[in-house]
Amino acid sequence: MQPIAPAVALGLPFAGLLASMALFPIVMPRFWHRRMGGIALAWCVLLLVLQAVASGVAAAASAAWHALLTQYLPFMTMLLALYTAGGGVLVRGGSAGTPRGNTALLALGIVAGSVMGTTGASMVLINPLLHANAHRRRKVHLVVFVIVLVANASITPLGNPPLYIGLLLGVPFFWPVRTLFGPLLLITLLLLAAFYLIDRRLASTEPAPPERQRFHFRGWWNIGLILAAILTILLEGMVPAGELVLLGTPVGIAELAADAILIALTLVSIRITPRAIRQANDFTWHPIVEVAMLFAAIFVTIGPVVAMLHAGREGPLAPLLRLTADAAGRPIPLAYFWLTGILSAFLDNAPTYLVFFELAGLRPAAMSAGDDATLAAISAGAVFFGGLTYIGNAPNMMLRAIAAHRGVRMPGFFGFMVLASALLLPVLAMVGVLFFA
Repeated sequence: MQPIAPAVALGLPFAGLLASMALFPIVMPRFWHRRMGGIALAWCVLLLVLQAVASGVAAAASAAWHALLTQYLPFMTMLLALYTAGGGVLVRGGSAGTPRGNTALLALGIVAGSVMGTTGASMVLINPLLHANAHRRRKVHLVVFVIVLVANASITPLGNPPLYIGLLLGVPFFWPVRTLFGPLLLITLLLLAAFYLIDRRLASTEPAPPERQRFHFRGWWNIGLILAAILTILLEGMVPAGELVLLGTPVGIAELAADAILIALTLVSIRITPRAIRQANDFTWHPIVEVAMLFAAIFVTIGPVVAMLHAGREGPLAPLLRLTADAAGRPIPLAYFWLTGILSAFLDNAPTYLVFFELAGLRPAAMSAGDDATLAAISAGAVFFGGLTYIGNAPNMMLRAIAAHRGVRMPGFFGFMVLASALLLPVLAMVGVLFFA
């Protein structure tokens, strides 16, 4: 039996963390909820030990610090600001709570995601949707569709991190909108229709919704804070600035400034939001604390896996990546679509997009028709597959935690993946055949 290659061995803690997230909530739920942070920390320690053995203690500590400072901190300050501001928006009344009203809310969330980002739109939508359907016993499907659609179906650089990376690399701002509008339209129409049919069927066995009330909206200031957070994230990558070295790790001054602004926006939201609004939304800090613990471990342990991907056709994932080109070396858009998508569902979709962008050798200033099709396939894969797992995109796990806190019995990691795959994969197969084959 051949020994495991060192690079592959370093990926085992990440696989173990995903397995823990999938199995412990099913096998030992009480133990998981009480010891979640300790289990996540144990996988981080295992990785640090493996890295220390392979490269030395200093290199292991440096890798963990780099992940926490340059990746985890910006991620969590963004999520914290949007979660806090989203919890300060109160929406009541209208036709929500009925199949037609729920479908309209989802459609509105998809549109809002293109303006305020998928995370911001999800944080605003989830509370009114769950409140409007509080009379129902079965609400899992509501959250699943919010994750699949609102949290992932956006085709503007404002809405999705991979497309923002493309903007920084020179892809024109409106290029994704023009190119991916057809796939987005097909996905949203089919999934909204599926949601309406499922919701109508389930609603027929539930108690009748409360009497319809006048539409009521509070929290415009928090909508402004969400837009300010999105603008901060956009400007962060566009403003030229120097670097600081913190404990041996260089970090951009613009990144640190953005983190500080997002924390300030969080404090402003806490200060200006009336307590009654947060109480009406059943707002607590528990979901964000849970997500913070898990994603700290994810960002630390995912590093070696992303490094394997960055190694390209010379690394451990070479047999997989070579599927992206034919015998003559020409790119195969359909292969890029599926490989980018599947890897984005389990890794951070922004670096996955970047790896395949570089692998294809794309130059936005001078792209041929073939390059255009390849970039479209990479972009669609990075965006539309994010709803397949809880870790496919930033808001997914946050939505799961919020719903679980509100009493919705959300499925575990594998259970959700099965449900989301049953919804998404047939539609994505159609998108692949119609647009990238």
